[in-house]
Amino acid sequence: MKPFPRILSASLQRKLSAHLKSGGVVAYPTESCYGLGCLPKHAQGLKRVIHLKKRPQHKGMIVIGSDLDQLQPLIKRPPENMQALLQQTWPAAKTFLLPSEKSVLSLLRGKNRDKLAVRVPAHAGARRLCHALNTALVSTSCNRAGKRACKTEREVRRRFGRKVWIIGGLIGDRKAPSQIIDGETGKRLR
Repeated sequence: MKPFPRILSASLQRKLSAHLKSGGVVAYPTESCYGLGCLPKHAQGLKRVIHLKKRPQHKGMIVIGSDLDQLQPLIKRPPENMQALLQQTWPAAKTFLLPSEKSVLSLLRGKNRDKLAVRVPAHAGARRLCHALNTALVSTSCNRAGKRACKTEREVRRRFGRKVWIIGGLIGDRKAPSQIIDGETGKRLR
């Protein structure tokens, strides 16, 4: 198994960016499994992820970024103390639910929800991918709803074939998905 690429070539960045801008879906390694992703503001991409996973539409999804600045357009500006906490905590396998901007699609945050789950991942490759593409990405486990998440590129190919663009590489060593913490109450939800 090859490690996650340190640098995406300019040509690959352009092709991958065009794929995402057309509503395409990517699969990429994260802390505990492969993630399925698309552009967080692309309704067609979100619908494709939901369809591939056979996931209920009312559930929200996580968005990852290379840093807090990349996530900022999707969330309301956190108070200074929360910004400091996020800066101290990330990168980590800790997802925070924060008040979302009104423009965030309900397909992304979840039906009747006003918070968005965001994270700067502990997986260096996932952060590099967001940095190289200059965008945050949806990050939901690469599986059908209720089934085991894909841990290898081979599993992703077997389950999803050519329906996703696969960024090969090794997942992290976490056994469990990221923690989810309500950023306003501090309550751990997962």
